[in-house]
Amino acid sequence: MEDHKQNHIAYFESDPCDLNEFIELIDRTVHHDVVPYADDVQLNVPIYNMAKLIGPLEHKDSRREIMSEWAQVLMTGAGVLVLKGAYPDTTVLDQATSIYEAIIASEKSATGGGGDHFAASGANDRIWNSLQKLCEQAPEVFLRYFANVSIAAVCEAWLGPNYQMTAQVNLVHPGGAAQLAHRDYHLGFQTADISAAYPAHVHDLSPVLTLQGAVAHCDMPLESGPTKLLPFSQIYRPGYAAWRRDDFRALFEERYIQLPLAKGDALFFNPALFHGAGSNTSADIHRMANLLQVSSAFGRAMETVNRSKMCKMLYPHALSALKSGALSQSELSAAIASTAEGYSFPTNLDRDPPKNGLAPETQRAFFLRSLTEGVGADNFGKHLDLMDAKQLA
Repeated sequence: MEDHKQNHIAYFESDPCDLNEFIELIDRTVHHDVVPYADDVQLNVPIYNMAKLIGPLEHKDSRREIMSEWAQVLMTGAGVLVLKGAYPDTTVLDQATSIYEAIIASEKSATGGGGDHFAASGANDRIWNSLQKLCEQAPEVFLRYFANVSIAAVCEAWLGPNYQMTAQVNLVHPGGAAQLAHRDYHLGFQTADISAAYPAHVHDLSPVLTLQGAVAHCDMPLESGPTKLLPFSQIYRPGYAAWRRDDFRALFEERYIQLPLAKGDALFFNPALFHGAGSNTSADIHRMANLLQVSSAFGRAMETVNRSKMCKMLYPHALSALKSGALSQSELSAAIASTAEGYSFPTNLDRDPPKNGLAPETQRAFFLRSLTEGVGADNFGKHLDLMDAKQLA
C-alpha cells in the first residue's frame, strides 16, 4: 500500500507524511527463518555470532550468502544488525581507547572539545576523524584495529567493494543526555528545506551511499544509553521529510528499542533508520564508541576541479552582472551552481564545525550570500582561502 501511494510522488514534504502508514511498517516482525545465519533475534534485530561466521567469511560462496543476508536486513528487514564479538580479542580496543582518551584530553585543552550532531545537551566528548588521528598516533594499533574481516564484510555487503572508511569517536559520560531521533548522512545532515529540494528518487538513493556503524569500546548495558533504534523505519520513503515532525519523534520515543552491547561488539544500521544515542543514566560508565561512517566508492565526480580559483575569477563579473541587471538572480544562481562547490563535505570538522548541528556553509551558499551583501572581491577571495584551509586534513 505504501509503495502504491508514494511511487508517483516527485518530491517529499513533511505535511503529507502519514503516521499511520509509518506505524504499519514498523509493526513488522523478524522471524528467524529469514535470517538463517543469525545466532539470535532480539527485539527484531538479528544478532550474528562472529566466532561462528569468521570461517565462512573466508570462502567466496558462503561469504556471498552471508553478505546477501546482511544486505537484505539493512534494506528491507529490520535495518539494523549486531556483529557479536566482532573483536574477539579486545586488546587492540583497549590500546585504541587509551590513545583516544589522550587525544580527547589534548583537544579539550587546546579548544575546549568538539561539537556534536543532533545532541540535545549533556556530557560527551567527540573526536572528529578518529580514523586518521589513530593512524598518525599509532600506525601499528591502527593496522590491527582495522584488520577486521567482519567489519570489512558488512561494509562490502551494503556498499560493494572499494568503499571509503571514516570514523568519529563519541564518549558519553554519566549524565550525558540522549540525542533526538534522526536519520543520518547524507540527507539527514541537511536542513528541512534543503532536503525537500531533492527529488524523491534521491531520497531513495541516499541511504545506499553510506553505512553507519559503531564499535563498542566498553560494555554498554542499557543504563549506559546504547543507541535507540526503531526497526523497519528505514523503509518509510518520506522519512527524511518526516523525522523532524513532533508526532514521528513522539512515536519514536514510544517504540524505540535498545540492545546492550559488550566490548568488541559492532552495531551496523541503514542511515535512514530512525535512531539516536540514549541517555547515560549510569553512575560510572563512560560509554565510548567508535562511530564508523562508511561511504560508497561511487560518490565522486569524474574530474578534479579547482572551484576556489574559478569562484575568485567569476565573482567580480557576477557582482557586476547583478548590479547592472545584465543577469537575473535565477541566471546567476545557475552559473554559480556550475562553478562553486555546493556540498559541505568532506571537510575537517575540527576546524570547520557544523552550523546549527548539521553542516558547514558551502562555497555556493557563501558565493550567493556575498553577492547579496556586496562583499568586495578581495575579501571574497580571502574568505574562500580560509574556507579551503579549514577543509584540509
